[in-house]
Amino acid sequence: MQTVILVLHVLAAAAVIGLVLLQHGKGADMGAAFGSGSAGSLFGASGSANFLSRATAVIAAVFFVTSLGLTYLSTGRSDSKGVILGAPPATSDKASSATTPPVSPPDADSKAKEIPK
Repeated sequence: MQTVILVLHVLAAAAVIGLVLLQHGKGADMGAAFGSGSAGSLFGASGSANFLSRATAVIAAVFFVTSLGLTYLSTGRSDSKGVILGAPPATSDKASSATTPPVSPPDADSKAKEIPK
């Protein structure tokens, strides 16, 4: 699933780049008003701008959705609860306390024997 979304994401990125490069700048509309060749194009003088800008918006939305999808799939969700939701304590503390017996404090008599007189 992640591979399919990744391929769609790369294709959407290439399409956005291509559509942006095909679009005319703001100064190109002035040339169309004075009889430039774009006035007689397939979409008309302003039709190509509307088509390309709408196609760019649609492909950009696909790019955005695939970005969110890839992010969601790459989070590595697990079934265990997190720290904030009250996860059980780490098992290393339980394991170490179970394997080693508790150390009792030395007796007072044994300390008295060790002290030189």
